[in-house]
Amino acid sequence: MWAHFEPVHAVTYFHPRARAAYEAVGLRGYWRGYFAGRAAPLGPTEAAPVIAVFFSFAPPMVSRALPAVWRLATPAEALRARLTGAVQALAELTYELPEAHLAEAADLLERAASAVQTAGRVLGAVNAALPVGEYPLARLWQAATTLREHRGDGHVAALVAAGLDPVETLAWRVAVDMSPQNLLGRGWSEEQWRAARERLAQRGWLTPDGAATDHGRVGFQAVEDATDRAAAHPWEALGQDGTDRLRELLEPMARACHTVIPVGSPIGLPALPA
Repeated sequence: MWAHFEPVHAVTYFHPRARAAYEAVGLRGYWRGYFAGRAAPLGPTEAAPVIAVFFSFAPPMVSRALPAVWRLATPAEALRARLTGAVQALAELTYELPEAHLAEAADLLERAASAVQTAGRVLGAVNAALPVGEYPLARLWQAATTLREHRGDGHVAALVAAGLDPVETLAWRVAVDMSPQNLLGRGWSEEQWRAARERLAQRGWLTPDGAATDHGRVGFQAVEDATDRAAAHPWEALGQDGTDRLRELLEPMARACHTVIPVGSPIGLPALPA
């Protein structure tokens, strides 16, 4: 299900209309919009909570953005901008789908999102607490966002439980399946990258020349499995029939949204089956 609802959420990062909506409220530059939009449900926060919950960004990078962005746009303005831009993006991408299709998908996705378990999941909780959108695309995007942040909180917990720090996690993904260019922009120094690779080699996850080992693949698969288990409750609550129907409804939307997500993006979305 993640592969079907994540693309709906991800238009906020990659579609020109989403970027334009942030710029319209004074958030010029990609990272200002990113940090302000994603952190806005937390309120006018300082950097420290965002460093914790976003997980993969170097603290100095987050500290340059927060709290400075709140002098450009309030959290309420950032929230309106992110929803406006996402809805405009989805409207452009799904204009061929009937209104009834969008409304049914929004209903089912909201049912799943209403079942998220928020204890210990900060980003999932603050997104779940936001007002419900008035129109189907707004409802759809917000529900997808709540589910995505809920799943992300669980993923971070699994990484921490596995003893992986942020830069080690990124270094592992580069060793396995991601271009370094897509992850180097998160503020870590070359020395920090090198030290992370060395730590992964010491624990047997990488060979001395930086290749992933079978031991490392098994260890990281355990993280992915724990993430899936922690994200299962909304789909259990929706039930098999509801989940199957929602997957069917989201399929054409996810494919349309994939067209604006760069190949090899840091989200790591798998391609949908042909």
